[in-house]
Amino acid sequence: MSTAATTTLSGRSRLHLRPSSAAVEGAVRITANLVGAAGAAYFAYVSLQAYLVTHRPIGIAFVAEQLVVVVAYLVRHRARVVTRRFGEWFVAFGGTFTPVLLRPDGAHPSWGLQAGLALQVTGLVICFSSFLALGRSFGFAAADRGLVERGPYEVVRHPIYVSYVLLGAGYVCQSISIRNALVVLTAVGFNVCRIRAEERVLATNPAHRSYRARVRWRMIPSIW
Repeated sequence: MSTAATTTLSGRSRLHLRPSSAAVEGAVRITANLVGAAGAAYFAYVSLQAYLVTHRPIGIAFVAEQLVVVVAYLVRHRARVVTRRFGEWFVAFGGTFTPVLLRPDGAHPSWGLQAGLALQVTGLVICFSSFLALGRSFGFAAADRGLVERGPYEVVRHPIYVSYVLLGAGYVCQSISIRNALVVLTAVGFNVCRIRAEERVLATNPAHRSYRARVRWRMIPSIW
């Protein structure tokens, strides 16, 4: 989720960025929005079907978050600058769609259902407050969509990814399996790469440099 501010880049920039104004960019943006919304909607559908069968609220907060993501993809505004690096689009795709592989299978201990729900509710609160702060600046691949410094962004630079970790961990607690643990770990790995990609895009931006100096931590205060 980009927290970028407007920046001017030379044609020789090693970041391989371009102004997002061409017709091709518009087509890519619309496609990414629709694909992102469809992926989130599919995960919500799978989780709802599982609930109707088992009546266990596994991933219920995760479903709510995915529905918010659907709306965010459909209403977000166009970025000023978007990365052209294939690897950065790949990790964005992986971080977005890997959670679709989660399934309500495995063990469902009572402590896990309760602890998982607590983790997911916490993640959902962080997610909602982050989306409210972002407004229409929600992102997919690393891009410049305007600097956001309010709300959770006053504490860490990437609070939405924090919410993803909590939501994923809560899901694993509720539905314990090797598959789900691997899915969540893979998604976390992709999103760590997304953070690094986003901050590479913003590295030449003086406004972001001052923001980074003020808000030192990416996800976990005093750690990273």
